[in-house]
Amino acid sequence: MNGSCSEAPIVTRGLTKRFRSGQVAVAGIDLEVPAGSIFGFLGPNGSGKTTTIRMLLGLITPTSGTVQVLGQPMPKAQLSVLPRVGALVEGPAFYPFWTGRANLLRFDAADRTADPSTRKQRAGEALERVGLSNAAGKKVRAYSLGMRQRLAIAVALMQRRDLLVLDEPTNGLDPQGTREVRSLIRELAGDGTTVFTSTHLLAEVEQLCTHAAVMSRGRLLRQSTMAELRSELRPRLVVRSPDLEQAKQTLAALGVTDLREPGETATDDPTVEGDPGELPIDKLAAALVAADVRIHGFGLERPSLEESFVALTGEGFDVAE
Repeated sequence: MNGSCSEAPIVTRGLTKRFRSGQVAVAGIDLEVPAGSIFGFLGPNGSGKTTTIRMLLGLITPTSGTVQVLGQPMPKAQLSVLPRVGALVEGPAFYPFWTGRANLLRFDAADRTADPSTRKQRAGEALERVGLSNAAGKKVRAYSLGMRQRLAIAVALMQRRDLLVLDEPTNGLDPQGTREVRSLIRELAGDGTTVFTSTHLLAEVEQLCTHAAVMSRGRLLRQSTMAELRSELRPRLVVRSPDLEQAKQTLAALGVTDLREPGETATDDPTVEGDPGELPIDKLAAALVAADVRIHGFGLERPSLEESFVALTGEGFDVAE
């Protein structure tokens, strides 16, 4: 690897981007990405993720605030920083009448830090890692969207990097390709590369990331480890009963708080849910039975990560693979 970075590879302070139209795409975000993490940059489409990434890489200039990548200020230190960064931002433009391999060799030749003597070997290894060895000799115009996405990732993998920045890396991939890219990202992180990946897919964050940040309408709402996010999803007591009012009164008298009736449930039974706090679940059940409440369903249910993020942003997320 081209050196190591024990400090946070990405740090922003008050990072803001306002376009000439007056639109504020990114509003004063303070972002910190730990070394060695797989960091999920999550938000609905249009939340400011790609604009942030472009500022991180020095592709556009912030209106205000600061960016440090691998310990150096951006965009001032572009020439020394970018050779240590592999990036996929909305996919590079390929030459459609060239083969996948030829495109890869051309991108590498444009890298002033690349070693020409190992170019063909590295291209072959990158193509193999993204599952394109058999299609390396085909013209890119014949590639599917998913194959172009794989080739774009191969460009980022031509050299060992300290930081990998991937904007929607599984866009256009089928389920098998998505799993392969996830496995590749885990492998890269295991080798010591910090991976910063933006996505609007909750499945990506839940299955892949060690840390996450949530963006909405240009603002950074939350960042933490995934373990912290999961630990904050307090379980809720769910009771299904035709005696709903009696159940609510009994639970309230016992100290269950935040009682409410969800709008939609998996069954037709009237349902009430609430926060049991530290109250023993067996005593709650016994009290309902003693009050002659007919119980059709009873238990603790932990809110999903989707519910947590929707509560933060007020917007929906795509949960599809």
